[in-house]
Amino acid sequence: MTSTASPAHGWRSAARTDTGKVRTRNEDAFLDLPEQGLWAVADGMGGHHNGALASRLIVEQLADLPKGSLTERLANLRRCLHDLNHRLGQELTVTADRPDPVIGSTVVALLMENNRAACVWAGDSRCYLWRGGRLYQLSRDHSLLQQLIDEQNLSPQEAARRPAAHALTRAVGASEHLVLDILEFDVYPGDALLLCSDGLYQTLSPDALGAALNSPSPALALQRLFDLAMDGPARDNLSAVVVRR
Repeated sequence: MTSTASPAHGWRSAARTDTGKVRTRNEDAFLDLPEQGLWAVADGMGGHHNGALASRLIVEQLADLPKGSLTERLANLRRCLHDLNHRLGQELTVTADRPDPVIGSTVVALLMENNRAACVWAGDSRCYLWRGGRLYQLSRDHSLLQQLIDEQNLSPQEAARRPAAHALTRAVGASEHLVLDILEFDVYPGDALLLCSDGLYQTLSPDALGAALNSPSPALALQRLFDLAMDGPARDNLSAVVVRR
């Protein structure tokens, strides 16, 4: 599934998701609404049916957010995710007639208004910024791997060898209380932003990500990202949104 758009606001975007080479079902979902200055990627968890349901609910609910200032939209987005956390974590889990009752999803969302942006996330789906020939990871993973790196001063390679290193420490629907991270920042002409699930960035090096984002259009950047990812093992679902001014 692919989406491309060029709004009057000056932001151009392209989005795509793919099952990959190993999985039989895609539990990722994306939102590509440049006319609203709103983009998101969600990576479902809890088994095929549950994960796909959770990620789809997130993007559907975010798509219906009311218009307003960046501050108002950010408040509404946070409220929406907290409401979904309650719904996924309690209502749906309690009634789910399945052996694995977990219904949750990572989310990374991007809001834009003129030259201001806000990134909101829970889990290990990421937001990157390509600016001035350099790649910056704006989001910080909510995972045991990142926790081991931060708290025990382990290298990423050492932390990855620990049991359950890639387990999530936060996700929508994963716990009673959802804690979201939020980063607000200025955007400039020439900036490119990438939202993606872990299936994409775990396959590609930072240099490869940056080289793709250096493309002149979001559609071309997206094509290069997926060409590179699908040349590899692509063991997980792949999802990405590229936004460029």
